[in-house]
Amino acid sequence: MTILLRGGTVVSASNVKKLDVLISGSKITKVARHISADTAQVVDCTGKLIFPGFIDAHTHFDLEVSDTVTADDFSSGTKAAICGGTTTIIDFATQNKGETLATALNNWHIKAFSKSSCDYAFHMAISDWNENIKEEVASMFEQGVTSFKAYMTYPAMMLSDEELFDMLSTLKKYGGIVSVHCENHGIINALTKEKKEKGELYVATHPKVRPSVCEGEAIDRLLSIAKVVDVPVIIVHLSSKEGLQVVRTHRKNGSKVYVETCPQYLLLDDTVYDKKGIEGAKFVCSPPIRKKQDSKELWNALKESEIDTVATDHCSFTLEQKSKGLDDFSKMPNGMPGVETRGVLMYTYGVCKNRIKLERMCKLLCENPAKLYGMYPKKGVIKEGSDADIVVLDIKAKEIISKDTHHSNADYSPFEGVRTKCKVQSVFLRGKQVVKDGEIVLENKGKFVHRALSDL
Repeated sequence: MTILLRGGTVVSASNVKKLDVLISGSKITKVARHISADTAQVVDCTGKLIFPGFIDAHTHFDLEVSDTVTADDFSSGTKAAICGGTTTIIDFATQNKGETLATALNNWHIKAFSKSSCDYAFHMAISDWNENIKEEVASMFEQGVTSFKAYMTYPAMMLSDEELFDMLSTLKKYGGIVSVHCENHGIINALTKEKKEKGELYVATHPKVRPSVCEGEAIDRLLSIAKVVDVPVIIVHLSSKEGLQVVRTHRKNGSKVYVETCPQYLLLDDTVYDKKGIEGAKFVCSPPIRKKQDSKELWNALKESEIDTVATDHCSFTLEQKSKGLDDFSKMPNGMPGVETRGVLMYTYGVCKNRIKLERMCKLLCENPAKLYGMYPKKGVIKEGSDADIVVLDIKAKEIISKDTHHSNADYSPFEGVRTKCKVQSVFLRGKQVVKDGEIVLENKGKFVHRALSDL
């Protein structure tokens, strides 16, 4: 089938131009002004922006954590993603202690297969590092898994500095890249014990036991280890001015480090934890929401290209699941939804407020993640030969973010009531229109993406 997107404005990482886009089968076959195609199905995009499909490289669907399972599996999670313009997600195939990497990867293939409404790939999250696991690493690359995850906190998943060093050294041989959750586990444990002994058990204590120094110290330690190994690494969900300054210092000293942040750290501040009970619990995530000055610094870093990607860390729970930690904050599942609202929020609060340009938005949400995670130019760009993953953004339409209209199984939105200055009108996944007028018209068409090495 041939589809012609006519009259729209195509956004790339380098320019914004009025162009037509011709789709034949699953691929983009022509991008030019005034394309003629008599037999094509014409979609009028006049006055609208045409982006490459957004890529969210940080989601957690169907994850067992904190004695529960995330509210969104690959079915509901990818429906939310595709309705928000995200045509590819990269989830974390998480190895439990004692498991092989092959078992972890197979588990995630089972979770995602035939249930996904957008394309998907996996990072391999390694929780158990030993000689047997090292022997499995090569097979991950053969199966299209070329990025990995390590945690510097959470007892069930964290690696020691020695294990992290060895993991980075091993993956260097294959050209793999590692993203890391950076928080100082010892400080968090000590502060948590201190607060609980004082009877400070409620939501407002959560950010107090995970201060920004925990992030800054862990980033410094990680980048010191990576410098010795001589490999680039990725800092995920950067939340603080303090962490950003550590990155700047190491970059000046020659370190190669990529940085991701999330909308919650750009748009919210720590006053959300002043809310009592379940209202404050909605925002319990790690790292926690920081102060207004932190978000201001992160926006500046986005503008100055110091931050490379914006993902969501979508890790959703229902209010009932969250309520299990109301009497003891340390038992509360950490995370919140966000995969459906990232694009419209970045346009509304980034582009419309002159914090970033359209080209920068495209780079952060499309091109950079595609390059960083080995999918470019198949994904992340509108050009001849690329997958026809396309988002049509109506910038004359407005909507109000609400739990009543989103597609996540979470029964709240952290951005409830926010008015956006655009709406995702249409989404094409490998040439098939899967979203029309903001609603899903074709489900479960997502495929696994076999990725190459990082190329940012």
